[in-house]
Amino acid sequence: MNLLETPIEYLKGVGPQRGDLLRKELNIHKYGDLINLYPNRYIDRTRYFKINQLVNSNSEVQIIGKIVHIKTVEQGKGKSRLVATFMDDTGQMELVWFQGIKWIKESLKLNTVLVVFGKVTQFGSVFNMAHPEMELLEEHKTALRSAMQPVYPSTEKLNNKGVNNKVINKMMMQLFSETHALFSETLPTSIIEELKLISKKDALINVHFPKNQELLAKAQFRLKFEELFFIQLQLITKNLIRKHKIKGFPFEIIGENFTNFYNNHLPFELTNAQKRVLKEIRNDLGSNAQMNRLLQGDVGSGKTIVALMCMLIAKDNDFQSCLMAPTEILANQHFNGISELAKELNINIRLLTGSTKTAERRIIHEELENGTLDIIIGTHALIEDKVQFKNLGLAVIDEQHRFGVEQRSKLWAKASPSPSNDGASVPPHVLVMTATPIPRTLAMSLYGDLDVSVIDELPPGRKPIQTVHRFDSKRLMVWKFLKDEIAKGRQVYIVYPLIQESEKMDYKDLMDGYESISRDFPLPQYSISILHGKMKPADKDEEMKRFAEGKTNIMVATTVIEVGVNVPNASVMVIESAERFGLSQLHQLRGRVGRGAEQSYCILMTDYKLSEDSKTRMETMVRTNDGFEIAEVDLKLRGPGDIMGKQQSGVLNLQIADLVKDRDILQHARHLAIKLLKEDPSMDKPEHAKLKEAFLEISKKKSIWNYIS
Repeated sequence: MNLLETPIEYLKGVGPQRGDLLRKELNIHKYGDLINLYPNRYIDRTRYFKINQLVNSNSEVQIIGKIVHIKTVEQGKGKSRLVATFMDDTGQMELVWFQGIKWIKESLKLNTVLVVFGKVTQFGSVFNMAHPEMELLEEHKTALRSAMQPVYPSTEKLNNKGVNNKVINKMMMQLFSETHALFSETLPTSIIEELKLISKKDALINVHFPKNQELLAKAQFRLKFEELFFIQLQLITKNLIRKHKIKGFPFEIIGENFTNFYNNHLPFELTNAQKRVLKEIRNDLGSNAQMNRLLQGDVGSGKTIVALMCMLIAKDNDFQSCLMAPTEILANQHFNGISELAKELNINIRLLTGSTKTAERRIIHEELENGTLDIIIGTHALIEDKVQFKNLGLAVIDEQHRFGVEQRSKLWAKASPSPSNDGASVPPHVLVMTATPIPRTLAMSLYGDLDVSVIDELPPGRKPIQTVHRFDSKRLMVWKFLKDEIAKGRQVYIVYPLIQESEKMDYKDLMDGYESISRDFPLPQYSISILHGKMKPADKDEEMKRFAEGKTNIMVATTVIEVGVNVPNASVMVIESAERFGLSQLHQLRGRVGRGAEQSYCILMTDYKLSEDSKTRMETMVRTNDGFEIAEVDLKLRGPGDIMGKQQSGVLNLQIADLVKDRDILQHARHLAIKLLKEDPSMDKPEHAKLKEAFLEISKKKSIWNYIS
């Protein structure tokens, strides 16, 4: 049996109680889990201080000396502390204990040479060290220990139960001595030589007991690379399996609908980015494998027209398409936009949402089943059991992070039987669209099994939005600017934060804001719409419609309007309490303006008191309109978990690598994983035997979805 599979309680010094604690607190079940508990940081234990060299810096030091006197000092209320006088040849200091006094007092030996280690503080002229680590100088010299002392992740509960860093250190030493550090290699020789990596065994020894900084850096690089490499192997294998095993309908014809639209009805010349993306999608659709592609593009970059052109290819090959959006507002907007673009073509397009009337639903269901309906656009209503397609060939999903995996798989289930009469169903091609730019590093990890296309240029004629940051004290100037813009015939959004926990307070902020805006922009000269989460869907749509038709000049709203609202005449976005929004949300809101030919503006209003992070967010918004740059800053500020939203807060539970700091290693790992799998897709070559064994072992214990939320 592999020693690393041994349950953790069998390690000398652990036992059932500690074993139970380690399982619950740190998810350590076996020897192998403990080996992979990597230190958070290291303390330099190469230097010994003399007492007369100490300064009041609250830093950790180690000193060699003797205890010459011990006393117990009463502190009132029945509490006491233990104080020992500790001496070396340059002076004396105090060692102090507030807990476990009886046991410590019995274990202290006078006039024996000790090494003490801990944080030093100064009271008056006397230095003291509370709850020091202590060991006899003789033992200190012979211990398996490194100059760089590891500090391991821990929890309050572990510390309270006496499983402190020193104890975990001891467990680690015991583990290395029981296993004789016989750790088998997991990476192929070719990769080890190409990257000049140290061996797996040396990496583990030096990450837990580094002899020096240089060896520690080599050990960390080796282990980070390995962790990211195995995740990429899993993602890419999943992608390859899908391409080989999951057949798709080959859309071989580029026919009348597509060509007619492309040659005669394009509202504007496609950008080079749109052309490139269309080419990537056409290659996928023409192969025999099912397409699974993520289409990223900033707000207003023209993803919808690309989606429509893909649907036209489906139609040319006698297939139906659907487009699923997370909200009714968005579904309506896609429906209006696509119907407008396709108005000259002979295509049947319908909308299905929660608000669709029963009579109309019947017609939709019927037309979907008999194949006369070409394109259906809708919300979650599309995945109801009643909705059945004759031959669904393409599913487009907008803002995919708002849908769960389960909801997406329901769309898959609406697959059509294979034309080869073997009865197996063939899933539709899937195009996932998002206007939330995902940093490359995250995209490589979270969507590594999808192929990614990026539209990274805006259509011609769009002027970049000008963004400014104003403090509340400048409100009168801002209001004057709004009045000037409205006088030119423009419209304005004023958005208030909405944070679930404080909904009552947010609602009050919104209503107070609405009242003061109504006073400053009085009827009949100005007319104001209001939009918030407590309104009925029909009322929301009515308000949105009034604003879209230009009947109101100002829309006061919570973040309900964040995604997909399209009013080309709205040219100013004012964001109140902008410091309460995340960067990607600010960027999404800003994208609501700048949709027409006029110059548009985004005004970030904040209080004077701003945290460092808030300042960075405001500066980033003012400096750049590039969604990907903003996403990178956001990733640095918030970490990967928050960016993908609460439901994915476990995003990449990595043991040693860090997506933000180690992105270069990640890119390298992905590149080498792709190269290796191209040459040897099933890892069957003799030189990949160890790799395959490790890969299967990891996949058994940790599917990629354990890493990712």
